[in-house]
Amino acid sequence: MFTPTATAGSPVVSADILARTASIYEKVRTVIPPIEWPAFAEDIDAILALKRERDAVILAHNYQTPEIFHGVADIVGDSLALAREAARTDASVIVLCGVHFMAETAKLLNPGKTVLIPDLEAGCSLAESITGADVRLLRQRYPGVPVVSYVNTSAEVKAQTDICCTSGNARAVIESLGVPRVIMLPDEYLARNIAAQTSVEVIAWHGRCEVHERFTADDIGRLRAGHPGVVVLAHPECSPEVVAVADFVGSTQGMNDYVVHKRPARVVLITECSMSDNVAAQHPDLEFVRPCNLCPHMKRITLPGIRHALETMTHAIEIDPAIAAPARRAVERMLEVKPR
Repeated sequence: MFTPTATAGSPVVSADILARTASIYEKVRTVIPPIEWPAFAEDIDAILALKRERDAVILAHNYQTPEIFHGVADIVGDSLALAREAARTDASVIVLCGVHFMAETAKLLNPGKTVLIPDLEAGCSLAESITGADVRLLRQRYPGVPVVSYVNTSAEVKAQTDICCTSGNARAVIESLGVPRVIMLPDEYLARNIAAQTSVEVIAWHGRCEVHERFTADDIGRLRAGHPGVVVLAHPECSPEVVAVADFVGSTQGMNDYVVHKRPARVVLITECSMSDNVAAQHPDLEFVRPCNLCPHMKRITLPGIRHALETMTHAIEIDPAIAAPARRAVERMLEVKPR
C-alpha cells in the first residue's frame, strides 16, 4: 500500500497521521494527487476520532468531494438512499454532508437525535424556488389534485404536500397514488421528464437546478464529437432536450449502478462534477470524461467545517413541531412506496 509523504510546498503533517490515513488515501489516489493529501489528512484523522467520541455517523451525498465522500463518510448515496439510511441509523449524532433540505429530512426521520449540518448556508436553488404559501395557492388553483414534492424542498413545503419523491423513485411515487393528475414540484425539468414516462398528467412548477439546467444538447454533441464512443449518462433534472440525446437517464445512484454493471469503457456523467470523481475513484480502469458544473452549495461543506461541527456540535437542525409532523408523514409515505 502506498503511503503519501509530505513534500515541499505541502502542509506539515506528522508521519503518524499520514500512516493512519494511508488506507483512506488508497481509495482516492487516482483522483487526489499525493502532494495534496497532507492538506486533508489531519482533518480526516481528527474527524474519525471525533466520530467515535460523539457516537456520530456521517452521511454524504454523491456530490461531496472525494476527500469527504471516501475519506470520512459512513453512508453515501443519493437523496433517497440518505433518507432511508437516516431512518435506520442507531448513532446519537448525524452529520449531514449535503445541503440544508437533506439535513432537515434526516431530522424529520430522527426527531430525537442531534442532526448537524457543517454550514447553514449550504442551500439549494430548487428548495429556494418555492414556499409553503406557493403550495397552498396551487391547491386552491387545482382543488383535489395531490401534490408530490421532490425531496429538494424545505420542511415547510413538505408539510404542505401529500407525498415526497426523489429523482430515483418519482415515477413510482406518482403512479402509486392511482390518480389521473398530480402536481409535481419544484423541478420543472424533472416533472416534464417524468410526464413523458407515465400516463398521469403532471402539473409542473417552474424551479430548476442551477447545476443541471446549464447543460445543453449542444454540449452533449460536442462531447460525442470530441470523445468518440463516449456513453452519456444524464440526470433527470437536465432539460428534456438533454435527456433526449443521452444514452441513459437516472438518479446519481442510477448512474453509479450503470457504471458498475455496464462498465462502459468511456463515460460522461451529466451532473455535478464531484460525482464523476467519486465514481472514477472506484473504477480507475474506466475513462471518465469530465464536464464540470459545480454546485456552489454542496461545496460549502468542507473537512474543516465537518471537524468544527463535531467539535462544537453545530449547527443543529431544529424544525417547528407543527411543520415537522406533516412533513415527516410526506417523507414516510415516500419510503413506503415499493421500487419499480
